[in-house]
Amino acid sequence: MTSLLRQVRTAVASVAVAASFAFAAPAMAQEVDFSGKNIEWTIPFSEGGGSDVWARFLAPYLSRHLPGNPSVIIRNVPGGGSITGTNEFAARARPNGLQLVGTSGSTQFPYLLGDPRVRYDYEVFEPVLVSPTGGVVYIPASFGVENASELGQLADRELVYASQGATSLDLVPMLAFEVMGLNVRHVFGMTGRGDGRLAFERGEATIDYQTSSAYLTNVQPLVDNGTVVPLFSWGVLDAQGNVQRDPSFPDIPHFVEAYEMMHGDAPSGLAFDAYMAFFGSGFAAQKPAMLPAGTPPEIVQAYREAFAAAVADPELVASAGEILGDYEQAVGDDVAGLYRVATTIDPEAREWVQNYLRENHNVTLN
Repeated sequence: MTSLLRQVRTAVASVAVAASFAFAAPAMAQEVDFSGKNIEWTIPFSEGGGSDVWARFLAPYLSRHLPGNPSVIIRNVPGGGSITGTNEFAARARPNGLQLVGTSGSTQFPYLLGDPRVRYDYEVFEPVLVSPTGGVVYIPASFGVENASELGQLADRELVYASQGATSLDLVPMLAFEVMGLNVRHVFGMTGRGDGRLAFERGEATIDYQTSSAYLTNVQPLVDNGTVVPLFSWGVLDAQGNVQRDPSFPDIPHFVEAYEMMHGDAPSGLAFDAYMAFFGSGFAAQKPAMLPAGTPPEIVQAYREAFAAAVADPELVASAGEILGDYEQAVGDDVAGLYRVATTIDPEAREWVQNYLRENHNVTLN
């Protein structure tokens, strides 16, 4: 069992213990009233990006289900790859229930890597929602590899991946390819995964991944016409920390399955622990919403109940497809385990990643 899975299962066990005291929580939540108030939801990214769209989609439903139906206003504070706005929130937000923050994998990664610019601490935030996402890795059909069971045919071939940077969300495929044993040359400088896909389509890159929505929109047609072959998805995590198939791609094996197809055994070791930490943070638990440190438990409970009601709201369910996909949102008692996945890394795995980035990509973080 990897250290990350042990951490997830420990977190789940802790939640179960806490649940024994939960009989008082609904009563506490009923004491909270935000009537006539404005809730400020900090998003440390520019308007129009994925996290901004996510928050603006959820905001009216959060307003509808919080006690007193307060207005929920999105406040964008971009800069520093999302570090600036999150640092500001950690320093200034008051624990009165009128401020929350929503981050993403690109905010969690610097924290996990020990970036000295980080002044926020996920251990003291109070999570109230975690949203997962997914993605699929694919190659040209011209390679003659039909599916993940034939991954061994790629072992001696140099592949090219068009990357946004070694510490960006593209760290997940970088670590995945390293663990898998694929020989991949990472070419940096892409401004987004869309650029990476275009490089792939021009033949400049020979392996790529796209997030679920982009894959379904832009890559599935290439699969359908026979020019692209999907290898594996990243998968999702269940409440016990086990990797499961992505519900958007139930016929595509997840990374762990693909590894087993190629090597005959399950992956293990520090490199895999590092991959699991960043996969969890970048995909399986990518977007957490949090209240500041010290928020009273009755306010935390009110938010958790509100988000649980929001994601079950028939109107949200009917319109969630393009924003939330087919992924189950972690709310209520499910929040703690997945939040820990997004914000925790074993110190030895962190050191391994720091050494790997320094030795292979000349990246120094401290």
